[in-house]
Amino acid sequence: MNTAIRPVIDVVVPVHDEEATLDACVRRLHDHLSTYIPYPFRITIADNASTDLTPAVAADLAARFPDVRYLRLEQKGRGRALKRAWLGSDADVLAYMDVDLSTDLDAFFPLVAPLLSGHSDLAIGSRLARGSRVVRGPKREFVSRSYNLLLRGGMGATFTDAQCGFKAIRADVATELLPLVEDDAWFFDTEMLVLAQRSGLRIHEVPVDWLDDPDSRVDVVATARADLAGMARVRRALGRGQVPVGAVARHLGRGGLGSNPVGRIGRFAGVGVLSTLVHLGLFALLGLVGVGAQLANVLGLLAGTMVNTAANRRWTFGVRGREQAVAHQMQGLAILGLTWLTSAGALWVTAVLVPGAPTLVQTVAVGAANVVATIVKYGVFRHTMTPADGFFATADDDSLCPVWTLASSTATPARRPDVITRS
Repeated sequence: MNTAIRPVIDVVVPVHDEEATLDACVRRLHDHLSTYIPYPFRITIADNASTDLTPAVAADLAARFPDVRYLRLEQKGRGRALKRAWLGSDADVLAYMDVDLSTDLDAFFPLVAPLLSGHSDLAIGSRLARGSRVVRGPKREFVSRSYNLLLRGGMGATFTDAQCGFKAIRADVATELLPLVEDDAWFFDTEMLVLAQRSGLRIHEVPVDWLDDPDSRVDVVATARADLAGMARVRRALGRGQVPVGAVARHLGRGGLGSNPVGRIGRFAGVGVLSTLVHLGLFALLGLVGVGAQLANVLGLLAGTMVNTAANRRWTFGVRGREQAVAHQMQGLAILGLTWLTSAGALWVTAVLVPGAPTLVQTVAVGAANVVATIVKYGVFRHTMTPADGFFATADDDSLCPVWTLASSTATPARRPDVITRS
């Protein structure tokens, strides 16, 4: 291959003490890419602090194959090696796979194709997706599925397999996303995917055929402990608003999780139901202990309003941290006062227009007043509960739907080219 041609795809193989398997792995991978991938490619051997003859094997491969590069890091860590190799690459699509090649290489082009077309931002091989075929022991199967359940329950993950060593990412996405990933070891993959999902990026999954490597040196127990610690760290950081996922969504032209107005309204309605249950539950509880109905209603309504405001900050509008929390609560209480005024006004108007109106008519009037107050509340919160990092992009932002094509040699990080042409 002509080394002057800039690669479209860069496949990184992170290694540590792999002198016995590296040569066969790279030769097999190189043969497959040369035969089946119609784009200029590069294979990058990312050696993270090997102490055996891996550096010599890697250097020999790089000398024999013009499209093989050797990158040496003096510190151990798969995540560190991937981040260094990916951020230092000039290719448009960045991939990686484990050196054991447990994943069938026939899945590689389906992995990168959605990124080459601009359809998706990241792509992952999944051993748990429908259509995959996996051969591995019961212990690793149990650990993998348990980890997936933890991610879904604890992190809200929608992807099915975080740790399969078969992934790809667009270079413009990597530039924005990888600096936010802190882990340098095995949790790197999970953290990258969680932050990508929170940024509203599109993750494509490919079912894979996967054969367990019986000689794998991964310490499953130690890795599981580190992964659990990583999940707790990322969850805290996201909960406190310390990760600017909104900036990634804004720069890459993907809406964040809350950018869909229909979804926001649905969450707002759900929060309304929750706060109403708090209000009514506290009202009933105080009534049982002898508190007067009017006072119980006021206390219950106050508690429900505070729960409503706090929940809308976090779940409906994605506001994290304590900044402006008091101001938002005061807004909620002011709207509570508006609710009282509108409902009282509705009852007064009803009494004037329909003297002696039955209870049903009065209830409808109060209900209509509450609907008006709720609409006002949504409008106020929508314009005041805005995360500092701009997490919620607006629907009329033209960066959300760029319609254009661009050759890979001129792609910019701020836009997603729809078509990558072969150089």
